Amino acid sequence: MRRQVDFDLLIEGMGRRLGRNGVGTVKITLRYFATIRETLGRGEETRTVATGTTAAELFNLLAEETPRLAPMRPATMFMVNQEFSPADRPLSDGDELALIPPVSGGDGADGRFRVQAEPLDPRPVEASVAGPSAGAVVTFTGVVRDNARGQVVTTLDYEAFVPAAEKMLAQIGREIEERWGLPGVAIVHRTGSLSVGEASVIIAVAAPHRGEAFAACAYAIERIKEIVPIWKKEHYADGASWIGSEADYQREVRSPATSATEAV
Repeated sequence: MRRQVDFDLLIEGMGRRLGRNGVGTVKITLRYFATIRETLGRGEETRTVATGTTAAELFNLLAEETPRLAPMRPATMFMVNQEFSPADRPLSDGDELALIPPVSGGDGADGRFRVQAEPLDPRPVEASVAGPSAGAVVTFTGVVRDNARGQVVTTLDYEAFVPAAEKMLAQIGREIEERWGLPGVAIVHRTGSLSVGEASVIIAVAAPHRGEAFAACAYAIERIKEIVPIWKKEHYADGASWIGSEADYQREVRSPATSATEAV
């Protein structure tokens, strides 16, 4: 697969299509994750493009070079400088553009919202939110199950855009505080290769009463699947598959929760 292109020809061609000849160029750092990374065969690169190029236009250029990327466009989101961004946003010199596949399912100075490669321990997470005003501390622990989609699962690989993922975890914490008035929230997510039975995510919520804490935990896990750039790859005895719309899959297969611990 050709990894390098003639940037002068690329810029000239874009200029002809977009009517931007002679307006200069900008340098953009691109980052790729999960299925997009595997399709392109690289995780990061720097490109020089015409001034005024948008995120969507740059994606289209990549798809011209690697046609297998094109079907991913409807489900791909964009992050510019670690913030979600509309596809039609013009890029500026020095911007970092991350192409975000569908998620599978920081800026917290005290470490309550983080992504880590080390095994998870719920006790320190609970301690980070507990306090004398809390009548309840509810902890959700998501663990790797041994089956999915009718197949036996052997391991899971979690991959994350860590700085952006931690920002989104902290955003979920702020949403919970705004909705329920609960500042005592912590979310820690695992990355790397996990075996069956290992914890992949821990959510702890402290509240005066248990009802709000249970509701906030349920809200947090759904929001993680919706907005946090973390992906998982399921490994089976005869192959592997990246998980795209994990939230849809969970809605199809899960039964009503009967415990504060649920496989994810």
